[in-house]
Amino acid sequence: MVPDIRPDGAIVGWDMELSKAGPQVEQHAEAVADAVCELVDAVTPSTWSVGAVEDAADAIDMLAEALAAIDPEAARALAAVPAATAALRRRLTPAVGEDVAEVPAPRSGRPRRRGLGPGWKGVRATS
Repeated sequence: MVPDIRPDGAIVGWDMELSKAGPQVEQHAEAVADAVCELVDAVTPSTWSVGAVEDAADAIDMLAEALAAIDPEAARALAAVPAATAALRRRLTPAVGEDVAEVPAPRSGRPRRRGLGPGWKGVRATS
């Protein structure tokens, strides 16, 4: 079912009914949409940086979370977004240890100290 806008401004569809937007919600959503359009116009595959990918993926995650709060059906429709943005981050950002060899921590030769473990009550002194 395609959503429909009623004469009073409410949006109806997908078994949900939205009332008019709260204070400044519509302005913020419009600003986000405008910013995304500007981003799309400005980027090419070679103009992305790691920071830009992280920022864009974070924005997608936050928008999906906000939209998922509408109702359970919206949450189900958007449930795959966090996994998709995580996969995007893994694919587009270089691995942390890719160029740097991992150096093991130096060992002193003596055995490591062990903790006292859960439930240790301390030493009881008797007089």
